[in-house]
Amino acid sequence: MTVEAIKILREKTGAGIMDCKTALKETDGDLSKAVDFLRKKGLAAATKKSGRQTQEGMVGSYIHAGGKIGVLIEVNCETDFVARNSEFQELVRDLAMQVAGSNPCPRYILPEEVPPKIIDKEREIYIAQARETKKPEHVIEKIAEGKINKFLKEICLIEQTFIKDPDLTIKELVSQKIAKIGENIQIRRFTRYQLGEGEA
Repeated sequence: MTVEAIKILREKTGAGIMDCKTALKETDGDLSKAVDFLRKKGLAAATKKSGRQTQEGMVGSYIHAGGKIGVLIEVNCETDFVARNSEFQELVRDLAMQVAGSNPCPRYILPEEVPPKIIDKEREIYIAQARETKKPEHVIEKIAEGKINKFLKEICLIEQTFIKDPDLTIKELVSQKIAKIGENIQIRRFTRYQLGEGEA
């Protein structure tokens, strides 16, 4: 195990020095296996990291459709070192692009941020629509619940399908980055501007 190997592994994964040392020791200095070792370890640890404080990070921007749509997004991490990491910066760009390119565009980050009155109003509409089908009441409730879940996936950024990889949700994308980088990452807030929006 050399200092150079630790440095290379750290650059590849964003993991801490001690984690890189352990990974190289466990894999007899094989860099490729060490990367896999850290990724496996990281995925298991990603959930544990979600409670840690995130006070560093960056504000990213993305301009879309020839200057007709613009997004500002703040994504937080634990250290300034990670905020300057290319993996983290790529994630911020991807998230800004997601907000710009999604249709419908997200209005919230997490489902728990959606005001109950909005969900209640949607549920009323879905129940009224389902009643038109003359189905039994317990079936109507299930239909409405399914539509509520779909609605939340559309309007909550973390639940959306990643536009660059339809096999991933944004939640899964962020979890992967937490695993790879080794720090908690939180989407703090975003603003989307569309040309002409809000005009009478």
